[in-house]
Amino acid sequence: MTRALTRTHWAAITAVVLALLVAAAATVATARGGASSEQAGAAAAPAEDSADAGFARDMAVHHQQAVEMSFIVRDRTKDEDVRRLAYDIANTQANQRGMLLGWLDLWELPKISMGEPMAWMASEQAQHGGHSGGHSGGHAGASGGDGGASGGHEVRDGSLMPGMATKTELAALARAEGKQAEILYLQLMTDHHKGGVTMARGCADLCEVGTERKLAQGMADAQESELALLADLLKQRGAKPRA
Repeated sequence: MTRALTRTHWAAITAVVLALLVAAAATVATARGGASSEQAGAAAAPAEDSADAGFARDMAVHHQQAVEMSFIVRDRTKDEDVRRLAYDIANTQANQRGMLLGWLDLWELPKISMGEPMAWMASEQAQHGGHSGGHSGGHAGASGGDGGASGGHEVRDGSLMPGMATKTELAALARAEGKQAEILYLQLMTDHHKGGVTMARGCADLCEVGTERKLAQGMADAQESELALLADLLKQRGAKPRA
């Protein structure tokens, strides 16, 4: 990929992110109606320890690593199928990350939490009596999957949330080349998507902001679909997802 194409791609990503943020701002402005900005903003914004804020912060971090891994593998292989997938994942998750951080700005909430990653899943489930609020229309709670509901994930070697690669794994990806890099990327991204689906389902069940719930459900649906593609690409290379 040439340097000119790289600049074009990032320009496209920036344009989409800005468009999404403008749309999000319009949504907040509409919700405020005729009240003053200060009064309506306080009423509409979720609390700092809410599922909405927690998901936005944690998924932004989760997505950032997917973007990082995708750019690493792009430079470690010449396989067009894997490079195309990596670009699609980087593009999609960079756009979504921009949206999540934009909402935190609009809500005037910090982008970094001092608490435990994914604590919002445990605290919100406890407040809802240990089951979902029914927003997603079919998921029986946010627990389960890789790491379960919040707090059950062991933070180690840079892996902050379920599915996230460790520093050691990222270093191995950066050293790998060709088919070896492709297989490791596909395995790491499979784990990453599984963790992301768990988190997105949690928000679809627990978040209160309708637009964010819809985004979370869309993330879960898209990543579940992409898991099948990752499995196919691994099979083509004589490999399979990690246990």
